[in-house]
Amino acid sequence: QVSLEESGGGLVQAGSSLMLSCTLSGRILTDSAMAWFRQAPGKEREFVASISRSAGVVEYMFTVEDRFTISRDNARNIVFLHMNRVEPEDTGVYFCDGRPTHVSTGTYRVGYEYWGQGTQVTVYP
Repeated sequence: QVSLEESGGGLVQAGSSLMLSCTLSGRILTDSAMAWFRQAPGKEREFVASISRSAGVVEYMFTVEDRFTISRDNARNIVFLHMNRVEPEDTGVYFCDGRPTHVSTGTYRVGYEYWGQGTQVTVYP
């Protein structure tokens, strides 16, 4: 059974840094493109960042591309989201998603097949 477990969320002040982690169990990480999504209270779930199977290609939503970094450690089955200079607008539950693919360089905003329970990030001014 595939499972993803996110961790690293918390309550932080605007301008701080935060590192989210996502650990995959029950599947090898190297067969999937991975992504982070988030959902703010009362809003739709939105794409934040994606990383290809090979880790050679990344993609970000416009508002985070100069502040967040997605990375992966395939040997340890972990995906990271390093969040710098966080803003109150970054508040939400962050989810890690996986999408099996044969394309080693693909990044995606949709079509993910498995995801975790999320970790809460709250940024205060």
